[in-house]
Amino acid sequence: MTKISPRFALAAAALAALAIPAAAHHSTAMFEWGKAKPLENMTVQRWEWTNPHTFLYATDAEGNKWAFEGMSPNHLVRYGWSKRSLKPGDKIDMTYYPLRDGRRGGFDVTVHFSDGSSLNQFGEAGSRTANAN
Repeated sequence: MTKISPRFALAAAALAALAIPAAAHHSTAMFEWGKAKPLENMTVQRWEWTNPHTFLYATDAEGNKWAFEGMSPNHLVRYGWSKRSLKPGDKIDMTYYPLRDGRRGGFDVTVHFSDGSSLNQFGEAGSRTANAN
């Protein structure tokens, strides 16, 4: 029977402990973070209220399909969002951080509704409430 060195066992355990948190979250390097762009006259196709991130699927006025990642439901509920914030057919304007590779999509920042209200994902509570919509 081969004995494993206590140093080797300790080093292996340390590496394993470091690997778990690293795999638990992904990078936002795929987005042009902090460079918000506007999109107007979008139509919501689907709003996925899922962990660890929400997803918004919409089409533009020309019928092009777009996909946007968002913060987690746990985060968004603090700023007035809910699983009913967006419904298929809703007309919205929005700002987003685009994907670096140029595909249609990015990270959803703010959604503006036709009634003048808006919801923001980063620290500014929206004028809608979690129970609205």
